[in-house]
Amino acid sequence: MTDQAWPWPAGAATGIGSLPGTDIAEAQRVVLGELPALPHLPELPDRGPGADVIGRTAGLLVELPIELYAGRWRVAPRPGRDLRRTRDLLERDLDQLAEQAEEYAGPIKVQAAGPLTLAAALELPIGGKLLRDPGAVRDLTGSLTEGLRGHVAAVARRLPRASVLLQLDEPSLPMVLAGHVPTESGLGAYRAVDPVDAAALLRTVIEGVGVPAVVHCCAPDVPLELIRSTGAAAVALDLGLLTDLDPLGEALDAGLGLLAGAAPTRPTSAGRAPTSAEVADRVRRVWDRLGFPRRQLAEQVVVTPACGLAGATPEYARTVLAACRDAGRRLAEV
Repeated sequence: MTDQAWPWPAGAATGIGSLPGTDIAEAQRVVLGELPALPHLPELPDRGPGADVIGRTAGLLVELPIELYAGRWRVAPRPGRDLRRTRDLLERDLDQLAEQAEEYAGPIKVQAAGPLTLAAALELPIGGKLLRDPGAVRDLTGSLTEGLRGHVAAVARRLPRASVLLQLDEPSLPMVLAGHVPTESGLGAYRAVDPVDAAALLRTVIEGVGVPAVVHCCAPDVPLELIRSTGAAAVALDLGLLTDLDPLGEALDAGLGLLAGAAPTRPTSAGRAPTSAEVADRVRRVWDRLGFPRRQLAEQVVVTPACGLAGATPEYARTVLAACRDAGRRLAEV
């Protein structure tokens, strides 16, 4: 692989997105303090509807209002209270980011659900997921692209010296491709989306937003070749779910970056958080098995927890982020 510029500094670490608790000011302080090389905008789903990844992302959609119905998000006939709450939460988060990181000069990551996962979660007004209607999925993708372009611009206005990195969360992507997304009755499943069509939808968002993008999938069977074909700068995945290293090796060799989920989201069986040395060793072992030179590791790989940390205690979340930060520094020393 030829040398290339990555949208993060060597030895960087970051979080996947979610953190425990409801205090955005404290969450942002933790992120900026523990992840100085690549901080992110925290997500706090404990705050309730509109702070979850689906509601938060759906609130960004342009000319496609959403509402809560029976505990699920669906397309609404007009903007209402649920949408206002969702947008107010995000606006508050952005204001807090600006207050704490106004002078920050470096990359910062924001997260949103990708078009396939959003289509598998949002419901049509008549019932059923958007996924059932290819035309609705295309409209959703266009709306999402426009909304994310505005979101990235809002972050850039608040942090004029920073560069924005977009993470598209696609945990449902393998299920969508396999035709395993269940219908409402649970007795059937929606038709599988063709990989070519799925890649085109992701590419539409990535090219339309126009900043470096990471596709995150903390599920088994991450479609690495598909993700590489979208123009994404990197893939984020859980190293513990890898069963075959060959596809990862091919993707990395072709120039894809890796956000390596190397720290568990819950305490180990010993009841403690991993040390930075343990996290670094885990990343190093995978890299060595792939056969790539060590000097390339700290540049191409960012260390992260295995997935979001919303289910962890605040103490554990902070400890894990610090371990990832120090692991990244250890990898850069080789």
